[in-house]
Amino acid sequence: MSLSSIRAIGAKHTRHRARRPAAGRLVAGVAAVALGLAGCTAHGPDDGGSGRTGTPSPATSSSAPAPDDAGTLGMLPSKADRAQAEAAVSTMTLSELAGQVLIAEYGGTSSRTAASLVRRLHLGGVIIMGDNVPMRGDKVDTRALRKSLHRIAEAARTGHRSWPAMIGVDQEGGEVERLGPPLTRYPHFMADGAANDPTLTTAASRAQGAELRRLGFTIDFAPDADVTMGARDPIINVRSAGGKPGRVGRIVSAAVTGFTRAGIVSTVKHFPGHGTVDTDSHKSLPVQSASKDELRRRDWKPFRAAVADGAPVVMVGHIAATALEPGVPASLSAPAYRTIRHDLHFTGVTMTDALNMGAITGEYTSSEAAVKAIKAGADVALMPADVTAAHSGLMRAVRGGSLSKKRLTDAAAHAAALMIRQQRAARQAAADDERPDAASAVRRLAQAAITQVKGSCRGTAVHGSMRIVGGSTSDRARLAAAARTAGIRVGSGPVVRLVTKMSTTSSGDVAVALDGPWQLPGSTAGRQYAAFGHTPATMTALVRVLTGRAKPHGTLPIAVKGMKTVC
Repeated sequence: MSLSSIRAIGAKHTRHRARRPAAGRLVAGVAAVALGLAGCTAHGPDDGGSGRTGTPSPATSSSAPAPDDAGTLGMLPSKADRAQAEAAVSTMTLSELAGQVLIAEYGGTSSRTAASLVRRLHLGGVIIMGDNVPMRGDKVDTRALRKSLHRIAEAARTGHRSWPAMIGVDQEGGEVERLGPPLTRYPHFMADGAANDPTLTTAASRAQGAELRRLGFTIDFAPDADVTMGARDPIINVRSAGGKPGRVGRIVSAAVTGFTRAGIVSTVKHFPGHGTVDTDSHKSLPVQSASKDELRRRDWKPFRAAVADGAPVVMVGHIAATALEPGVPASLSAPAYRTIRHDLHFTGVTMTDALNMGAITGEYTSSEAAVKAIKAGADVALMPADVTAAHSGLMRAVRGGSLSKKRLTDAAAHAAALMIRQQRAARQAAADDERPDAASAVRRLAQAAITQVKGSCRGTAVHGSMRIVGGSTSDRARLAAAARTAGIRVGSGPVVRLVTKMSTTSSGDVAVALDGPWQLPGSTAGRQYAAFGHTPATMTALVRVLTGRAKPHGTLPIAVKGMKTVC
C-alpha cells in the first residue's frame, strides 16, 4: 500500500472522528494530569469483570491524535515528517532501500560488530538481546551499553540518512526483560490489568521509557495488546493485561501514552492476536480459527483502541488466521495488512514479529520471508534469521520484478518518517524530563495489583511472623527481605506459599500466585491472592496486604472458573 493511500485512510478516519470530542489530541496534556492522579483508582467497565465500575482515565481517549497536527506531541509522523522522509528515500540506492526496512540481531557485546553490520547493509536498525548487554558482575554495565548504542546510532547516520536508527529491545517487564538491574524491574503486564488504573500504567510506562531513552534506545517492543485465554495460552498469558478486551484496550492505550511521553516508540503486538491460540509461534505456526466478527469483538479490540490513541507501530505475528488467509502467517499475508490499514484505520508503521521464529524458519528461507513480508504490506522486517540473505533477497526481488520498487520505497519512507518523528519527540521529552520516579511508579502499580480471591477481607493474614515456602530461591529471598523490612520475623508462624508456573502444590495458610491466578483453584489455603509479579516491589506490596497495612485493591483481569475478586 502506498504512502498516499495510507494518508487517505488517515484523512478519512480523522474526518470520521471529527464529530467526537478531540480528546486524543490532548494526549500529552491529559497524561500530565493523569500522573497527578496516580494515587487514585479509575476502574472502568470490566467486560464481565468484578462489578467495580468507574470513569476511565482521559489518557485512554477513543479519539485518534491527528498525525498532521503540529501541536500534538505524539509519535505518528506529521505531514512535514513524511515529506522529509519521502525526499530522502527517493535518492537512496536499492541497497540502501533494502537495508532501511530491516532490523537485525547480532551476536556478542561488541558494538563494532553491530556498527559494521549497520553500515554494510544500510540497516534501519538493530535489536538488543540478552547476550548483547554488557554486564559488570550481576548488573548491567549501563555506561558500556550507552557507548555501544551510541556507536550503532552513529553508524546509521550515513549517506542520505539523518534520522535515528531503530534501536529496539524487548523490555516488557515481568518474564520478558532483556535489561535487569540497575534498571527498574516491572511486574508482569497483567499487573496493570489487575490494577485497572490507566494513570498508573501511563506513569510506569513513561518511567520505563525514560530509562531506555537515556541509554540510547529508540524503540521498545511493548506493550502486548493480546487478549489472553489464560492457562491454555502457552506463550503470552501474564504478558497480556488480561482476558477482558475492553480493559486490555484501556491499559494498552495508557502504556502507549506513557512511552510516547518518554520519547520512545512503542509497539503494540501481536496482531491478529497471539493470546487465544494454543501453539507457540517460536516453535511452529499457530492457527486462529475464529471468525472475523469474533476477532473484531475480542482480539482486535485492544489494537483498535491503541491505534485510536496514536500507537505508532503494530507488530504482526506469525499466526495463520483462517478468516484472513488460511495457512499463511499473518506477518506474510496481504489480507492481514489490509485489515490493519482499512479495518483498524492504522497509518503508522507495520512490523513483522521476529522472522527467526520456528513458525517462519520451518517453511521459508530468510530471503523468502523478508520479500513476502514487505510485498504483503510490512514496512519493517524484524530479525531475519540471516539478515544478509534477506537484504540480498529484497534487492533480487526488485530487480526480478517480483517486488515493486515502489512498495519497497514506500516501506522505507514509512520507517524513516517514524524515526524523524521519534527524534523530535525524544528531544522534547528530554527537554521536559522531570526524571520520572520509576521506583515510585512501579511501587504504586504493584500495590494496586494485589488481588484477593479467597478468605476474609478483614483482619490480617500475618501478625508478627511467617514461614515462606514455594516459589524459587530468589522469590523466597525477596519476600523474606520485604517481611524483615516491615518488622516481620521469618521462619515460623503462618505458612505463606508462593505459587508459580513450576509449582506442584498450592497448600498453606496463605497461597500467593506470582504468575497467573489460574494456578490457585484447588488450593486449600484459607486466604489466597494473585500478585502478578516476582519483583521486590511486588513482595513489598504483598507484605503490606498480608499485615493489614494496605487493602488488596486489584481485581481479576481474566475470568477463572470458580474464582472471583472477594475484596
